[in-house]
Amino acid sequence: MKKITIINGKGGTGKTSLTAAFAVLNKSSVIADCDVDAPDLHLLLKPEIIQTEDFIMGLNYRIDLDKCVRCFQCKHLCRFDAIKTEDTRIYVDDLNCEKCGFCASICVVKAVYTIKEKSGESYIANTEYGKMVYARLNPGAENSGKLVTIVRNKAEEIAKKENQELIIIDGPPGKGCPVIASISNVDAVTIVTEPTVSGVSDFNGVAELTKQFKIKTFVIVNKADINKEKTNEIIKYCFENNFEYLGSINFDKSFVNAINNAMPIVKFADNEVTNQIKDIWKKVSNEFFAQ
Repeated sequence: MKKITIINGKGGTGKTSLTAAFAVLNKSSVIADCDVDAPDLHLLLKPEIIQTEDFIMGLNYRIDLDKCVRCFQCKHLCRFDAIKTEDTRIYVDDLNCEKCGFCASICVVKAVYTIKEKSGESYIANTEYGKMVYARLNPGAENSGKLVTIVRNKAEEIAKKENQELIIIDGPPGKGCPVIASISNVDAVTIVTEPTVSGVSDFNGVAELTKQFKIKTFVIVNKADINKEKTNEIIKYCFENNFEYLGSINFDKSFVNAINNAMPIVKFADNEVTNQIKDIWKKVSNEFFAQ
């Protein structure tokens, strides 16, 4: 079983569009959307959900009003302004709360206690291109790295059960804990970047992450023709750091039109851009997964 994660240093580089295209071109694989904070791969692949599971992980603080003596010390000392009052009622605002536990530690009557609540949901679904696993974290909820791990574990269980040779993972943007959870123990990472100042800066950051993990790294430059100087800068970095440069994709409005029509680009259009994507996926298949 091979696992490849598609990531980017910043949002908006075309990562999810390319993940959907790869799923279509591979025709049969297990697909995992590990961008649990803002999942959108399902909008393109149109999965039919067959199983839903609650994600119970959030540690939230509550105030027992029967025990509370209304001294309001927790409210006065909370540096995050997470303790709110309405008349004589006092409660914890979950959106402001940083889960530090200070309010519970200073409450002399032990009126502040913790509970675990539903933080999101994970899904197993059927698509035209294979089973798909994805999840959605509730707004303001934490532990997205743990939910990413749940998505990956479910995808691996399905791949083993159905004898699938490939798991395609749509990773989250950036280089934080969710990204680390999505690239740990995979066989390869594909970084999708763009030739802009911010694109190159964020590419360098996530590239350093894959180097630290010593993961085989592929690189794709999307919208490569909008700034050839920056594109060449990225290509030079790849050669100097032993990254496999897969190729460039030119800017084309068919990408936007495909998204507006909720379709993978390789099913929506047949043009130069889709041919570039097909050539890139062929390189991945021939140079890595055929080994």
